[in-house]
Amino acid sequence: MTLFAVLCAAMFPLIHTGRPWLAIYWLFPYPNVMTLWPNFRSPLIWDVFAVSTYGSVSAIFWFTGLIPDFATFRDTTKVPGLKKLFGMLAMGWRGSARHWHRYENAYLILAGLSTPLVLSVHTVVSFDFAVSVLPGWHATIFPPYFVAGAIYAGFAMVLTLMIPLRALYKLHDMITMRHIENMAKVMLVTGMVVVYGYMCEAFFGWYTGNEYERFMLKNRIYYGPYAWSYWLLLICNFIVPQLMWSKKMRQSIPIVFLVCMFVNVGMWAGTVRHHRHEPAPRLLPSSWEMYYPTRWDFMTLAGTIGLFITLIFVFVRLLPMISIFEVRMLVHEQAGDAARKEAH
Repeated sequence: MTLFAVLCAAMFPLIHTGRPWLAIYWLFPYPNVMTLWPNFRSPLIWDVFAVSTYGSVSAIFWFTGLIPDFATFRDTTKVPGLKKLFGMLAMGWRGSARHWHRYENAYLILAGLSTPLVLSVHTVVSFDFAVSVLPGWHATIFPPYFVAGAIYAGFAMVLTLMIPLRALYKLHDMITMRHIENMAKVMLVTGMVVVYGYMCEAFFGWYTGNEYERFMLKNRIYYGPYAWSYWLLLICNFIVPQLMWSKKMRQSIPIVFLVCMFVNVGMWAGTVRHHRHEPAPRLLPSSWEMYYPTRWDFMTLAGTIGLFITLIFVFVRLLPMISIFEVRMLVHEQAGDAARKEAH
């Protein structure tokens, strides 16, 4: 899911950097005859390194986890072309003790790299906003706020995909209610952290006494053209997820799925902001007027959703959703536990 989301997100810098055929490649520090280098004080450059690192490590982690399964496909397929393809992807895997030893060490190292990467990447992404001078964005709460929001939205999206696939492919023995309930608990905790971020935003706008901050706050909450999105945000990300306090609700598949859908909508509503402040001449000319999304904006949004769903379906069709070798190891461990119980 991470890889496919990064692919969808990669198209937006192309759109938002003006003339992509002139601007986008200057974000990368490659040698060139004009000796022009990126401005490393720009948050856009921080994004390039953060997101590319995130995508690279995620791709390596994903591929490494699939190596034993590629070997299984190589040994079982009867199609010569596929057999050769899976043989290359398996990288000579034979399942020997030496292979397993090196594999487990490499997988552990990659898992250790991926964990702090989640914190660093979303912290850097939050700096895009926090280092700006726009009212409502120039706040130190953004790094933990974005990290919690990423985990919150990520778990909601995983459950959104996992619950239908679990029912469709009869994966109840592998994805149990314990997994779903624990994920609902993580959503509840990170959701409360996100709500704390909303409270801090409102408090900062009031406490600073800055006229632009206060105008932004009132415009966003009370009389602004996009005030509806703020209240939709609170309903979806704060009110509805409170159902997860109840164990009975956490163990209800329809309720958990419904809460996840509300969170998906709420996190999208959190991106709807209007920064028209008074007096307007202090801002860029592009910020003076009201923003109205056009059909091209909605088509771009629909296109990214369609691309993401298509890639998920292709993955589910061609590769194992749940690692084959991990299921085999689990079955082996359970059989060993049962044998030891009988012996006692």
